[in-house]
Amino acid sequence: MTAHLLRDDDLGVDAQRDVLELALALKAGSTTPRALAGQAVAVVFDKASTRTRVSFSVGIHELGGYPLVLDSAGTQAGRGESVEDTVRVLERNVAAIVWRTYSQDALRRAAAVSAVPVVNALTDEFHPCQVLADLQTIAEHRGGLAPEGPALAGRSLAYVGDGANNMAHSYLLGGATAGLDVRVAAPADYAPDPDVVARAREIAADTGARVLVTTDPHEAVDGVTAVATDTWVSMGQEDEAAERAAPFVPYRVDEALMARGDDAIFLHCLPVYRGMEATADVVDGPRSVIWDEAENRRHAQKAVLLHLVEERL
Repeated sequence: MTAHLLRDDDLGVDAQRDVLELALALKAGSTTPRALAGQAVAVVFDKASTRTRVSFSVGIHELGGYPLVLDSAGTQAGRGESVEDTVRVLERNVAAIVWRTYSQDALRRAAAVSAVPVVNALTDEFHPCQVLADLQTIAEHRGGLAPEGPALAGRSLAYVGDGANNMAHSYLLGGATAGLDVRVAAPADYAPDPDVVARAREIAADTGARVLVTTDPHEAVDGVTAVATDTWVSMGQEDEAAERAAPFVPYRVDEALMARGDDAIFLHCLPVYRGMEATADVVDGPRSVIWDEAENRRHAQKAVLLHLVEERL
C-alpha cells in the first residue's frame, strides 16, 4: 500500500523521528541522496505560495529530480476536471504528487486513487510539512532530538492566535507525536476542532506528551521552549479581516509575552504582519528563528519525499 502524508498523524513516532533525523542530516550535508534522479515530482498549487513553491522546487532538484510545478488554474482542473482524473494522469508520469489546496477531502480523494505518494503542502485543515520544519527548528535551537523515543520529549511549544486554523491543528497532532507539551491559546470562538484535540490527546497518551487548550495566552506561554503564532487572516478569509482582528489582539506576541517563556524561541510560518499577530521587536529580535524555520521547509520536505518514495520502492 502506498504511504501518503495527508495530515501530521500519518507519521507515527518512529517515522517522524526518522524524517527529522534525515532532515537534520540533509541540512548538515552529511548525506546527499539523489533518489529522485531521472524522476519528476508534481507540485500542484490551488493557493498562492512563496515558501512552498521555492522549497519544494529547490529540494526536488537537490534530490536529482525535476519539479513539475503546476498552477491548477492553468490545467484542465481549472476547467472542471475531477481530482481523481487529474491524479490518474499525474501518477503515471511522476514519483510523487505534492498538492497545496483548500479542502482536505480533495487531498483524501487524490490519495485514494494514487499509486504514488501524495503529500499535503497545505490545506485549510492541516500543514504537516510546515510543522515538521518547525520541529526541526526546535531541535536545532533547543537541545537536538531526544536520545530515543519521541523526537522532542521534554520540550514545550505554545501556539497563540487562531486555534481553528491549519497550523494549530498540525501543532497539536505533530507536537503530540514528537512528545511535546503542546499548548494552544485562542479565543473561545476560534478553538481547535474538538476531533483534532481528541486525536492529539490519544497520541499524547502513548508518547508522554501533554495537550492543553486554553483561552489564556499567559497560561500557554509560561515556561515554554518555543512560542508560535500565525496570521490572523488566512488565505480565503480576506473579506473577514476587520471582524477577525479584534478577538485576537490579546493574543499578539510581544516582548512581555515572550518573557514568560523559558528563553523561548519565536516561530512563525510566514508571511508575518508586524504589529498584528506579533510585534516587530519580536519578529526581528534575537529569539526569532523564523528564517531558519523557513529554510528548514526545504530540508524537512526533502526528508519526507525520501521517506515516502523509498518506502514505496
